Amino acid sequence: MGMDTMTLTSPGAAADPRSTTQQPPRARAGRPTFARLWRGAEADPSWARPALLGLLLATLVLYTWNLTASGYANSFYSAAVQAGSESWKAFFFGSSDAANSITVDKPPASLWVMALSVRLLGLNSFAILLPQALMGVATVGVVHTTVKRQFGAAAGLIAGAVLALTPVAALMFTFNNPDALLTLLMALGAWATLKAIEQASPKWMVIVGVLIGLGFLTKTLQVLLVVPFFGLAYLVAAPTTLRKRIVHSLLAVGAMVLSAGWWVAVVELIPASARPYIGGSQTNSFLELTFGYNGLGRLSGDETGSVGGGGPAGAGAAAGGGMWGSTGLFRMFSSSVGGQVSWLIPSALILLVAGLWLRGRRLRTDLRRAAYLVWGGWLVVTMLVFSFMAGIFHEYYTVALAPAIGALVGMGAVEAWERRSSVVAMVALAASAAAAAVWGFVLLSRTTAYGDWLRVSVLAVGMAAAVLLLVVQRLHLRAVPIVLAGALLAGLAGPAAYAVSTTAQGHSGSIVTAGPAGSSRGPGGFGGAARGGVGAAVPFGGQAPQGQTGQQAGPQGGLPGGFPGGTPGGAQGGGGMGGLLDASTPSTAVVAALSADAQKYTWVAAAVGSQTAAGLQLGTQLPVMAIGGFNGSDPSPTLAQFQQYVAQGQIHYFAGGGRGFGNQNGGSSSSSEISSWVQANFAPVTIDGSTFYDLTQPLR
Repeated sequence: MGMDTMTLTSPGAAADPRSTTQQPPRARAGRPTFARLWRGAEADPSWARPALLGLLLATLVLYTWNLTASGYANSFYSAAVQAGSESWKAFFFGSSDAANSITVDKPPASLWVMALSVRLLGLNSFAILLPQALMGVATVGVVHTTVKRQFGAAAGLIAGAVLALTPVAALMFTFNNPDALLTLLMALGAWATLKAIEQASPKWMVIVGVLIGLGFLTKTLQVLLVVPFFGLAYLVAAPTTLRKRIVHSLLAVGAMVLSAGWWVAVVELIPASARPYIGGSQTNSFLELTFGYNGLGRLSGDETGSVGGGGPAGAGAAAGGGMWGSTGLFRMFSSSVGGQVSWLIPSALILLVAGLWLRGRRLRTDLRRAAYLVWGGWLVVTMLVFSFMAGIFHEYYTVALAPAIGALVGMGAVEAWERRSSVVAMVALAASAAAAAVWGFVLLSRTTAYGDWLRVSVLAVGMAAAVLLLVVQRLHLRAVPIVLAGALLAGLAGPAAYAVSTTAQGHSGSIVTAGPAGSSRGPGGFGGAARGGVGAAVPFGGQAPQGQTGQQAGPQGGLPGGFPGGTPGGAQGGGGMGGLLDASTPSTAVVAALSADAQKYTWVAAAVGSQTAAGLQLGTQLPVMAIGGFNGSDPSPTLAQFQQYVAQGQIHYFAGGGRGFGNQNGGSSSSSEISSWVQANFAPVTIDGSTFYDLTQPLR
């Protein structure tokens, strides 16, 4: 394993080089810049910095070598990025179109990064996805640096490698969902928290608050899952008085509120007529969106306007759960979620418990114990919430667990090795290696992509290493590095295979999963979802969707939970116009028709559901109104508003066959009313096999 803390001839000598609050040595200020970059800190072994640079380079290659295979990836967000690159108003609010009819159902921070990239590089897949890949490399670097500071270079490298090779991380850092930026900001929050603890610094606590606030502007309340143990670790371990610890924590809370609240205040205070409708809400309120559809509704399953959630099992749902799968303590290990993230969760939990036990009698200000609180609290709290949330749950949410898993494995393995004279330490190290091997074997047995050789090798090598670790002090010195390397390779082989398989293929749509082709099972583990996402789209005019793998979702291309491709309350019509969960690429003829005289109209077209609208918008690079938002269930616009837009000549075409769930789960029926009104008052026209209604040509 090459740990810089090894002292093989004296097991207790290197027991704990940083057991108090002392700061690690730093590089000499006079060293030349290039040498400092290559060599690192004075206390680091010679291999530490080259190994880090190699890890970062390998991560960059893994995340970028096939980056554009996903095309526009999630067209829902790519359309908003396109809008933000054309309109600063759309940029600020996170609008779905440059004419600002409605926003996406998330705050816009992740869109800001991608929109700036598109403004610089033009609208293309590379410009949209490159920032995500760079965020992945940065997150690996942040986790490495944070762990290394208290546990050494070897621990940092293990932590970074585990994170980089977690399959769901390889997916989300090559995709355009908000989760990439959220994960980076949470990792930065952990880094800043441990800096604050080390220095008892109010400045660093304010920085923690700012990072959490930016995380809120990325994906609202999810970022708060890491806050309890960030705060607890500071209150427990910061080397200052209790009064100052409380004051510093309150400063962090204030910074968090201010860094997130300014944008929320602007959105809530601006008159509704002067801004786009807040997508995902039923009352045009970002606060309602935050605490309802994207907040408490995710926990309870009561998400007004959603396509479904928790509750009794139904058609297509896993037993004991709703359409998003069964909830329960072992959800992270289920057939649908396990291969995404769970490979080293058992090992991380074992090493967390062992680490806390081994640090149990240290001083209150012990920095290593504080690190276990920060990363361990992150993992346990987030995992429990994901396991028991009854509302909308997608497998890719679990990328939020990856930094904590990596950190705990790196920290715990090195801690146990340094304390290998202790029975508890060596049993924990052997048990973590055995758990990784056994669980890796189980996960690899769920797919036929790699044959039998990989899973058998993982089990054999991992179990052999686990047994030998129990007697490692009796082994010849030359055999020890082989045992350590075997344990590490056995633990990483499975997730590495999944990660490479993930980046080797494109992914598109709203629900995507990591792993080899054919391993996806759709939300909750049912169905048999496509690699490109559930609800794969039928193209406009016959062209294949950009970045689509071509595999369809479930029986007859159905949506999760037994919902058909057709849409209750949504627009119907021939010439398949896309799906609820994925967009279609319009043909040249459709683009030409919608682009004709485009300057005369505010929106060249309108369509039920954001994905249908997104496909047309990305094809034409012109504003397309998404009626009803993502699910087609938002009251935007109302029938009266839509009729006014048509009377004023602001919309040219209405796209037939758009997907939406109308008043599903208590949502608005406006999209259904608009669809019925259009079909009753305007004649359908067929453009290259796709159905549209020319809203400038009424029947009477």
